[in-house]
Amino acid sequence: MLYQIYETQRSFMEPFADLAQAASKLFSNPLNPIAQTPMAQRVAAGYALMHRLGKDYVKPEFGIRTVKVQGAEVAIHERVEIDKPFCELRRFKRFSDDPQTLTALKGQPPVLIVAPLSGHYATLLRDTVRTMLQGHKVYITDWKNARLVPMSEGEFHLHDYVNYVQEFIRHIQARYGNCHVMSVCQPTVPVLAAVSLMASRGEKTPLTMTMMGGPIDARKSPTAVNNLAIHKSFEWFENNVIYRVPPNFPGAGRRVYPGFLQHTGFVAMNPDRHASSHYDYFKDLIKGDDASAEAHRKFYDEYNAVLDMDADYYLETIQTVFQEFKLVNGTWDVLSMQGELERVRPQDIRHTALLTVEGELDDISGSGQTRAAQDLCNNIPARHRQHLEVEGAGHYGIFSGRRWRDKVYPKVHAFIADHALPQSGKASVPASTPAAAKKSAPAKKVTPTQSRTGAAAKKAASSKGASASSAGVKTRWVKVKA
Repeated sequence: MLYQIYETQRSFMEPFADLAQAASKLFSNPLNPIAQTPMAQRVAAGYALMHRLGKDYVKPEFGIRTVKVQGAEVAIHERVEIDKPFCELRRFKRFSDDPQTLTALKGQPPVLIVAPLSGHYATLLRDTVRTMLQGHKVYITDWKNARLVPMSEGEFHLHDYVNYVQEFIRHIQARYGNCHVMSVCQPTVPVLAAVSLMASRGEKTPLTMTMMGGPIDARKSPTAVNNLAIHKSFEWFENNVIYRVPPNFPGAGRRVYPGFLQHTGFVAMNPDRHASSHYDYFKDLIKGDDASAEAHRKFYDEYNAVLDMDADYYLETIQTVFQEFKLVNGTWDVLSMQGELERVRPQDIRHTALLTVEGELDDISGSGQTRAAQDLCNNIPARHRQHLEVEGAGHYGIFSGRRWRDKVYPKVHAFIADHALPQSGKASVPASTPAAAKKSAPAKKVTPTQSRTGAAAKKAASSKGASASSAGVKTRWVKVKA
């Protein structure tokens, strides 16, 4: 009922938001005599703010048209390679008519970026994608708004998320021979599960995993997000945040955690900061500071665009990750595509290098939560494990903004390059399902050390003498100053 009330209220407010936008343009148009009156600029700014507060925010586009690769401008074509009921595997194909640039593009490693399904759209990682395109073939999981998925498509569970990730990894491996995986925030847990299950079956696993700001072990340095999940029961979440999609959407009747409730929670974490930001926007409009006003609009166009999450997926994530800590306790069983329960065993991963990244000031995934993956993946040789703590960075700073571009990305790029293998072009299709993987003989795996030759091998050998922490993880990258 709450969802229907919200939609009714939003529909009622929409004409007034449009009227506020028209009034703002009326009082700011230099050709209008009214715009020359003393208070016109303040009135226009007030109406513009009213429009921003009352408008409906739709899913933004990535909008990446070109990037620079080795100094050359490269065109980007965005396309969907796999369309699943709840997710699209989206590729950013790069094009160039310069032979030298084209050769460089073909030799760069493929990376699957697994975007979070935690309220915002995958476009929140726009800066991540744009930066990664400078040196990698980039794919991303673009999760769909559950209220747009018809009931005929069935439910979506946490194990479906894990199975989606495995399918996408196999798809990229079939094209290039292997790939690298990067997960940001929430997906660090299902990605670790996906790679663990592939390793346990004897399947080919990605060359590297980069895990950034995720709740691998939510018991460490608990944040406000963690505390809410700990102090509220499973039944409380089911009874208080789950609603059915109203009739006016394709997914009518689906049980979801509505986006508007998630957005309320986001704002409630820092209400003063948001109020101050909107007031600054009002003042920027009065001063005529168009650059600052546009920066505000771009941020909130992204921040205010939220999606509904399927109730089963959301509730299972709360229970598995934040209440029972099944991953770190070794009690997580995932339902495979064949309907079999499989135990998640990160210790079975041996041939995938691991990089964990944390922000010093992260107030969503606290200190140590992501690094916990280093202890779980204890059979990955220590020389193929790295941890990066970014000094002065909050949660968003490790994958977006200046710190990401100048401090984090160079480390991620170097880590991937250090563990890359020559690409074989169109590889023979690997076992596409767990059942097929069991029937076929396990493929011979090439460890990152075996793939290195020449200077790269010398570099790897010299790194063996680097100092290590108690977990056997090199500390050369532990802190990066702003």
